[in-house]
Amino acid sequence: MSTAATQSAPEGGKLSALLRLIRWDKPIGTLLLLWPTLWALWLAAEGVPDIKLLIIFSLGSLLMRSAGCIINDLADRNFDGGVARTRHRPLVTGEVTVNEALLFFFALCLLAFLLVLMTNLFTVVLSVPALLLASSYPLMKRYTHLPQVVLGLAFSWSIPMAFAATSNELPAALWLLFTGNLLWTVVYDTKYAMVDRVDDLNVGIKSTAILFGESDRMVIAVLQVLCVLSFYLAGKQFELTWPFNLSLVLVLGLFTYHLYLIRERDEAACFRAFKHNSWVGLVVFLGIASSYALSV
Repeated sequence: MSTAATQSAPEGGKLSALLRLIRWDKPIGTLLLLWPTLWALWLAAEGVPDIKLLIIFSLGSLLMRSAGCIINDLADRNFDGGVARTRHRPLVTGEVTVNEALLFFFALCLLAFLLVLMTNLFTVVLSVPALLLASSYPLMKRYTHLPQVVLGLAFSWSIPMAFAATSNELPAALWLLFTGNLLWTVVYDTKYAMVDRVDDLNVGIKSTAILFGESDRMVIAVLQVLCVLSFYLAGKQFELTWPFNLSLVLVLGLFTYHLYLIRERDEAACFRAFKHNSWVGLVVFLGIASSYALSV
């Protein structure tokens, strides 16, 4: 059984268990969802976005990531006990019941929907596939080795929503950014899946880490290059300047470091590489924001 990220059974009351259910103590997932949202808001506004939209989408990222954690744990509750990293999750230990988790999930989704209602009809319509993608991802691990692609679609859907909310239209160039983020999500979530590969094989969970097998590091490297290429082409279409191109050079450096971390497929190192991807999101954001700030 995997020993990476193993933890002892936590103690605490119901509130503590609910907070752990939504990974309140592990903000990396929220950050990985928030960064592409911020990229899109800045691109759609061609600079600093409307403060109202910034608040709506930031809170929405937190709420939907939290809801996604709940639906993921509900789907995996009969498997998580067999995985070292997840065997102390609240639904596995019984600290949170299925009914409590469902109630919490629907409450978070309702709050997120109320936020979306403060935008426009186009954004409201686009929020429907966003919810479907977020809810279907956990089930994909039963039927396909490509659940990371579904997660990538879910984590990228905030991009067209941000454009719809800002300008009420979807320029063709946004799909290059969408593609880049999709590829990036597959990259970092494959590293995440490499942590659990042995346990996932034992319990019957599918992933790109299992699909890629011994070619995992090579495939990740190729996807990283395609990701940066997609970002570069998006930058050209949005007429971003040298700070953005510099940020992509830095991203290549970060990606190289991640390949170094996973070189021996050590589970703890793969987990470090996964978490380190938040710096990628930050660097790309700084490239976009600086490009607009320096062009004024």
